[in-house]
Amino acid sequence: MDVPRATAGLSLTYALELTMYLKFGTQMFSKLEQHFNSVERVVGYRKERAEPPHETAPDMDKALVAAAWPSKGAVAFEDVTLAYRPGLEPVLRGVSFSVAGGQKVGICGRTGSGKSTMFLALFRLVESQSGRILVDGQDISQIGLNRLRRSLGMIPQDAFLYSDTVRANVDPFGEADDAAVWRALEAVELKAVVSALSGGLDARVDEGGSNFSMGQRQLFCMARALLRGAPLLCMDEATASVDMETDDLIQRTVRTQFAHCTVLTIAHRLNTVMDSDKVIMMSGGKVEEAAAPAVLLERSDSSFKSLVMATGAKSFARLKKIASSASSDNLVGAAPSG
Repeated sequence: MDVPRATAGLSLTYALELTMYLKFGTQMFSKLEQHFNSVERVVGYRKERAEPPHETAPDMDKALVAAAWPSKGAVAFEDVTLAYRPGLEPVLRGVSFSVAGGQKVGICGRTGSGKSTMFLALFRLVESQSGRILVDGQDISQIGLNRLRRSLGMIPQDAFLYSDTVRANVDPFGEADDAAVWRALEAVELKAVVSALSGGLDARVDEGGSNFSMGQRQLFCMARALLRGAPLLCMDEATASVDMETDDLIQRTVRTQFAHCTVLTIAHRLNTVMDSDKVIMMSGGKVEEAAAPAVLLERSDSSFKSLVMATGAKSFARLKKIASSASSDNLVGAAPSG
């Protein structure tokens, strides 16, 4: 079939333009897909359950103020089951344990065992499906989020600092005077660091605290918790990304400055929980065992013992000695005088 030259030339011209239109169409489709991500998020937010009330009911609030809640920091989980979303498998499955006020408790377990989720439940970042959590005898589901979260101390794994002044990072609510802020910084050995900055407490902190080392950021979080004076402190693998010297400083500060507080520590380095009053071993979203470290290390079938033994014979002997020494000290401290 013979095609006229003019027709063939015109066809080739349009064919060359076709690739341009295909490229343009592909670009427009990609942009449409990107923009629909925003629509998907809006639809997702509409389906999300609203957060519980931030403020406590007036009558309950008056009762909490009168009782100086929380004063001891006692914690109790009673058959708590929790899933991140309806329809998903529970992350916590009937978790029950109790911690007396002032106790130091280590939480251990493999990745995905539910350790960090317990803290999410305690701060009500995720609501439990069943069971209840008590702090000093009060069901936290009846307490407004503002009062609850302001009453608890937290040292997260990833230390977060605001793009603001040093003072605002240590005292975000502006409730303490300069002397109290300096005392908190001195307790965590940051006073010299801040004093050397131009402006002292008014020195600027870069976004995320990038002008401070990882260890210093952890210590700022420690100072923040110390200034709050909360009777219950939660440490979520706070020593996972700091050097040994800073780790020792954090542990020393916990023993001295938080001696009368309840401290829950998710263990990253086993030595941080060997002198605890109790270790809670998590597995598959359940409490597998809970007892003093020295007691668990004497049990042949203990998962905690297996975890410690996996560090090596020399390390096991050293950690067991720490646990035994701490157990003896606790017995002496608990013995009645006279």
